[in-house]
Amino acid sequence: MTGSESADQRPRLTRRGAATRRRIIEAAAELMYVRGVSSTTLDEVRAASATSKSQLYKHFADKEQLVRAVVQFRAEEIMEREHAALQRLRSFNGLVRWRDALVQRNALQKGAYGCILGSIAGEVSDRDEVARIALAETFEAWEQLIEAGLRRMQEARTLAAEADPRQLAIGLIAALQGGYLLAQTAHDIRPMEIALDMALDHVRLYVST
Repeated sequence: MTGSESADQRPRLTRRGAATRRRIIEAAAELMYVRGVSSTTLDEVRAASATSKSQLYKHFADKEQLVRAVVQFRAEEIMEREHAALQRLRSFNGLVRWRDALVQRNALQKGAYGCILGSIAGEVSDRDEVARIALAETFEAWEQLIEAGLRRMQEARTLAAEADPRQLAIGLIAALQGGYLLAQTAHDIRPMEIALDMALDHVRLYVST
């Protein structure tokens, strides 16, 4: 993560220590997703991860360090999932399948909690520059996965040459994040469906038939 303590800078952990650290991060990530970053306390993280106070502070000096670790954890989680979904994208139908998978995943919780990364971004971006940069880099990497797929479509001549893959990718991610937010607020998946469908309709204008 840019500007934060990297894995190379941290003291080397034993297998047990690494497992404890991961358990703390996973517990914090889930609590911050459901309750919000500000509403999650270190005592709650300690209880949820079944760790002692000394164990928690051995790995994280304060809440800021823990939040940054959660950002990194969520970023890696999303990018692993999205790389698997988008690495072979080369058709408009592939984009539709990507949209369907995201909507179906969020529908399981009725859109209640929004994007696991976007929900953190809304709380920390104005307070922690290190976390903000890490979040921005992750969203950019996500956009680049979509952009690469759109460029493959251009190479296959199924997307018009005049289309701008970069702008289309940014538009899709913006629609996705806006859809997540409105679905979270309404506890209804429809705003997410509508936002993504309208963004895909714009992409469809450049699809060769």
